[in-house]
Amino acid sequence: MADVVQTGVLISGAGAAGLTLGIDLARRQVPFVLVDKASQPFAGSRGKGIQPRSQEVFEDLGVIDRIVAAGGEYPPQRYYTEGGPVDRPTVEMTPATTAEPYMIPLLVPQFLTERVLRARLAEMGHVPHYGHELVGFEQDENGVSARIATPDGERVVRVGYLVGADGGSSFVRKSLGIGFEGKTLGVRAMVADLYADGITDDVWHRWGEDTAKQVSVCPLYGTKMFQLQAPVPFDVDFDLSAEGITAFLRDRTGRDDITITSVSWASVFSMNARLADTYRQGRVFLAGDAAHVHPPTGGQGLNTSLQDAYNLGWKLAAVLGGAEESLLATYEEERKPVAEEVLGLSTRLLRTDRTRQIRSREVSQLDLGYPYSSLAVADPDRDKGVLAGDRAPDAPITGAGGLPTRLFSLFQGPHWTLLGYETGSADARAGLHIHVIGSDIHDIDGHVRDTYGLAPGEWVLVRPDGYVAGVTDRLPVIESYLERVGVRTV
Repeated sequence: MADVVQTGVLISGAGAAGLTLGIDLARRQVPFVLVDKASQPFAGSRGKGIQPRSQEVFEDLGVIDRIVAAGGEYPPQRYYTEGGPVDRPTVEMTPATTAEPYMIPLLVPQFLTERVLRARLAEMGHVPHYGHELVGFEQDENGVSARIATPDGERVVRVGYLVGADGGSSFVRKSLGIGFEGKTLGVRAMVADLYADGITDDVWHRWGEDTAKQVSVCPLYGTKMFQLQAPVPFDVDFDLSAEGITAFLRDRTGRDDITITSVSWASVFSMNARLADTYRQGRVFLAGDAAHVHPPTGGQGLNTSLQDAYNLGWKLAAVLGGAEESLLATYEEERKPVAEEVLGLSTRLLRTDRTRQIRSREVSQLDLGYPYSSLAVADPDRDKGVLAGDRAPDAPITGAGGLPTRLFSLFQGPHWTLLGYETGSADARAGLHIHVIGSDIHDIDGHVRDTYGLAPGEWVLVRPDGYVAGVTDRLPVIESYLERVGVRTV
């Protein structure tokens, strides 16, 4: 890094949110710098659940196959009871459909997810700068000047925008004086990634359910490790060495045939549910755990974080490209209510008999959307199919040349998509892909018509992040909307 670096965006924090934002900016040719104060990438499995909606995001970013290959599906849970072992599924096995191609949550250790994202970022010519700590910043009406402590001394970065994706103890949030309201949930827990002998990797092992001595050991697919999780008392020190955790596990399970041979990563922490008072102050934004922290129940935290970045990336790019600056206000408008809803779900699951529940659609995040957003062009007379603010479903189609494809393939990339159903033509615009069913693409067995609830002459405008901006038969409404978000005629 030079003494003064001029760029578009500075991202502080190279976790899942920061990496996702970096990939999204890179594919939009937006210059950025990604820094992290840690000397190397995070080595733990902490956020290991990848929900179906995040899998759709990863398809769009070009990494879904590598994410799937890195881990696997959740194993069944084996409860060791007085009457003997009882096996139960972990997730509700709902079949995929043409509209929802990903329905099963994946188990992928967080460090493997982030490794895949770093590889994708490298393919696009970018790398995180580790050992680079944001130590101060000032903003004015034209940009942000940030001071970065590097192994070679302090440097200054001048950027249009700063994004704090720097975790629950966010330096960016604290520097701005933004409140982080919420509560400690009265639960302290141990989590550890470890190697073990005497235990199989075909199930998620659970002992002592509904007691203070419960403990679980889950195989971490994609590795030869297991993740140990257990509630632990407050104000007690724990030995997190292999020997210490072996003794802890044997005490809780009553088995002396399980031995922890080594520990890769371990932590004891208190669970919190907190939400930032605001996601933005001037040219500085919060994303991921810097904006919201969750208990681990339901596997929501990492997924909500990366979708923050997915929402913010295209908006930053649009404004830097000349769109109205007011577009950036929709980031908090859309993402903060989602975090509030997800925090409520995670906390509720924590307080119920969570370990005996089969995870169902409520954790998939497929039903989260932005129906009340100012970016949703609502039609009060529309009472069928997709509505403004909904997630845009997938569907099978063929091109005019006869080759099969999917709507998601048409949506993939940094562009907007305008989909006409037996319509006329529309004017070409930079950053807009236009497809007309009945012309350049053809509906297979009416899937698009039925899933979207379309009639001849109607248009669907799909945002770069895969949500429906609006459905209408009035093309001028779409054209006016596109002008407002910076998608202009060529």
